[in-house]
This record gives sequence, C-alpha cells and structure tokens, in this order.
Amino acid sequence: MTLSASVNSLAKKCWLPAVRKFWPLFFKESDIMTKQGKVYLIGAGPGDPGLLGLKAKECLQTADAVVYDRLADPRILAFARKDAEMVYVGKASANHTMRQPDINKLLVKLAAEGKVVARLKGGDPFVFGRGGEEAIELREAGLPFEFVPGVTSAIAVAEYAGIPVTHRHVATSFAVITGHEDPTKGESTIHWKGLATSVDTLVFLMGVENIEKISRELIANGRSADCPAAVIRWGTHPEQRTLITTLGKAAADVKATGMKPPAIFLVGEVVRLREQLQWFDNKPLFGKTVIVTRARAQASALTKKLEAQGAKVIEAPAIKIVPAADYAPLDNAIANINDYKWLVFTSANGVDYFFERLGAAKKDARALANVTLAAIGSATAKALAEHGLTADLIPSTYKAEELAEALAGEITAGDKILLARAKVAREVLPESLRKIGAIVDVVTAYETVADCENKDELIEALESGEASIVTFTSSSTVTNLLEVLGDKKELLNKAALAAIGPVTADTLKKHGYTPAINAAEYTIDGLMTAITNFYNK
Repeated sequence: MTLSASVNSLAKKCWLPAVRKFWPLFFKESDIMTKQGKVYLIGAGPGDPGLLGLKAKECLQTADAVVYDRLADPRILAFARKDAEMVYVGKASANHTMRQPDINKLLVKLAAEGKVVARLKGGDPFVFGRGGEEAIELREAGLPFEFVPGVTSAIAVAEYAGIPVTHRHVATSFAVITGHEDPTKGESTIHWKGLATSVDTLVFLMGVENIEKISRELIANGRSADCPAAVIRWGTHPEQRTLITTLGKAAADVKATGMKPPAIFLVGEVVRLREQLQWFDNKPLFGKTVIVTRARAQASALTKKLEAQGAKVIEAPAIKIVPAADYAPLDNAIANINDYKWLVFTSANGVDYFFERLGAAKKDARALANVTLAAIGSATAKALAEHGLTADLIPSTYKAEELAEALAGEITAGDKILLARAKVAREVLPESLRKIGAIVDVVTAYETVADCENKDELIEALESGEASIVTFTSSSTVTNLLEVLGDKKELLNKAALAAIGPVTADTLKKHGYTPAINAAEYTIDGLMTAITNFYNK
C-alpha cells in the first residue's frame, strides 16, 4: 500500500467518523446547505430618529429586506443597506396599504427565501404593534425571529409634550389602552370601571377617532368630566401639536381644532404639569419649516442644527456635487506640486476632491511639505485638518475678495499658485492675484450640477405656506433652485430667504429677491445664529 493510500485509509477510519459525530454540536446542516432566513421584529420608536435603539440600527444595516410602516422616519430607513429590498406596508387609520394577514404572509415568504428581514414597526412591537401575531405565524412556519424593543409612544410622546405619565404625589399608576379594539371581537373587553376609578393616568393610543366614546365611557364610570386631558399629534416630530383640554370637552375641542391621527389621548392630573415641564415646543425654531437647498452630502450638518432648535427640515438639494469631467489638469498639477509656492482652497469640497486625486496618484499629505496652504474659511480649514494639515492663511472674512487681499501681502510677482476649486466659480480671486504678477493655475476639482429630487415636496411646502425659511449656502444653490422651480420661482416670495454670506445675498438680489436673513459669519454656524436671531427679534 502506498503512503497516500495509507493516509486516506486512516482518515476514513478515524477522522471522518469524529467529524460526523461532533459536527452537529457546532453547525446545523441547513446552515451549511442554505442561507438561514430570519425576521427581526423591530420597534422603531415614536418618530424622532434619535430614539432608535443601537440594536435596531445594527439589524437594519445587515438586513436583506426591510418591511416598514407608515410611521418610520426616512432617516431611519437610511440605515438600511443600499441593495436591501424595501417594502412599504404602511397602515393609516381605515386606510391599509397591506392588511395584517398579508403582512404576516409576506414575512414568512421573505424569511423562507433565506433573507434576513427587518420588520420595522412604530413604537414597540408588543405595545399594540401586532408583533405577537407576526411572530406566531413565523413560528408556525418554522422560521426564526427575534424581538428588538422600541421606545413606545405611550410614554415618549407624553414626555415630549412635558407630561409625565407618573409623578410623585400626583400619579402612581398608568395604563396604556388601545383606542381601536379588534372589531371582530363582538363586544369590548376594556374594563371601563376599573380604568375610570383605579388608574391615575390613562394613555389611549390611536384614540382620536373614538375620543367621544372613550370620554363618555370614562365619565359614565366615575371619572370627572373636569379631569385634565391632552391630545398630542405627531409626538416627538417637529410637527408635534398638543391640545390641552378636559375629559368632558375633549371631543368637541378635537373637532373644533381639526386634530387628526396619528395622536394619543392622555387623561389624568399629570396634564397640569405641562405648564412647568414643557420643553420640546419651547425650542426657538419649533413650528417653523426650513428648506435646506445644500447638496445632499453636506445637508445633514445644517439639518441637525436646525432640528436641534426645533425646526422641521425639508431637504431639497438644489445642487449635486460630482467629480470633474476631466481630471487631467488637476492630476498634472499634482504630479508637479513642488513647482507651486501656494495651494489655495475655496471650499471643503475642493479639499476632499483634491485629496481623492492625490491618493489616486499614490501620494499623501507629505507631498505638500513644501507648499504653503491657504483656506477661504474655517470649514475649509477644518477639511484640511482632517487630512492632518493646518492652513497657513485664513482671511478674517470668509470671501474671495478678503482671501485675495490676504494673499496679496504674502506673495510676490512670479510666485506660482495652484487654485483647486469648482468648475464654475467667480474669477475675483485668480484675477486679483494675476494683477500683482502671480502665476495662477486654476484647476477643476469638482463640479456642481442642478439637482432637486424633492421638487414636488418643495413646491407643495412653498405653495401651502408651510415653508418658513429657504436657506442658501452658495450662489449655485440660488441659481440652480431658480432653474428647478422654473415658472414657479415666484413662490420664493412666500418664505423668508436666508443667505450664508454677502456673495450669496448678492446673487439673490440680482434675481430680484431680497434675503431677510444674512449671516454675519459666513459659515453654517453663522447661518444658524442669524436664523435664530431673526425669530428672537
């Protein structure tokens, strides 16, 4: 017998039986043969995307398919993989995109196909979220599932309205009750007598449409008609509205004010505490809707700051930042970077795209060791700092004229300067430097193109008068938005226009619009300060 034959014989007698014996302890055959499907039943929270749990975010990031409800914020959905299958099954009152039995079957189908599914539900899956029904159907189909708890609107919405469901000496108990019982039950199983007299705080979810019946039952079973009550619509969202009333007047007040779902109905003495604990709707920009026209990739910074001050934000990017059509001039400049005395940047975008091409040339920040760096402002300087570099020159006022003046005191005739910027930009800076004898090479680092994926939402917000402010962070956002609006551009007169600086303001004026808000400091923080001051006045 040959050596190899002996080894094979030994393997068959000793190793393979051992592997077969212990393999099931570590692996399931189904896991090896096919991908195992699974459903995560996730609570998305009450609306504010900041209240989404970490585990929920992780599940979304790994899911093959996302099945989501009406109340899921788009920014929560943004955590999903770009290639994930997105299925909307939203259910508004009496208007179901997909009925519950069909949703159950859909989850079974997706998981049976071997997909990891994120089933995203508003609030918590077990608090009137019908998560139990979906899980039972999955169990009956032999498919695995997990629950990922979410912040329930029963507590969070009240909290955002400044109403605690419990408070020492005021309320030591609370109950969460459905405002819509299963219509197939035949008769109500709500214990009205016990709720009316034995529980301090009552929170009815989805109870606005049945508020008259709820109020009548509670009063008939012993709750005082004068008991404080609140109806809170779109809780934890910037659109949140709170109606303070009494149990006896609630139905009439809801009708008079036009309060509609989604909303919770809260009954109890704790409602009186709102006067002391109100916070969310005390923010400076609460109730204001702000249009952000900045490029999508950069809009989030301004959006977060506006939302932190209570504003509702509609992102309607008027521009899109794209790579240059021809990188040959920039690549050539990078190849000869030591020929330049100064490298000048007029935007953070210019920095980012420059370093992208620097990397493509297999170089890094060390290649700029002999070059002096100038940045038009703090945001551009910050972008340089992210690459480990410090700007040698930043003008006190962040505009091209000031940068040209600052450079004029540093350069001499014959100095070679590289200016990496957008394809379309003002010629103030290069022309000023050339007048004093500098050799200026202007290269395109990136381009801006007109873009407005939310055009319909933008026009609707302007036409309805919902939009309070339209922000402009560059001249290109002005010209491109006007191009997008076309014959509807006069709608801009219905909102206050905010400009990040004098150049942007001048562009607005050239097109016949006077900005109501001008930032004193030409940065996002400066724009935020100007907007806040505008409303404080």
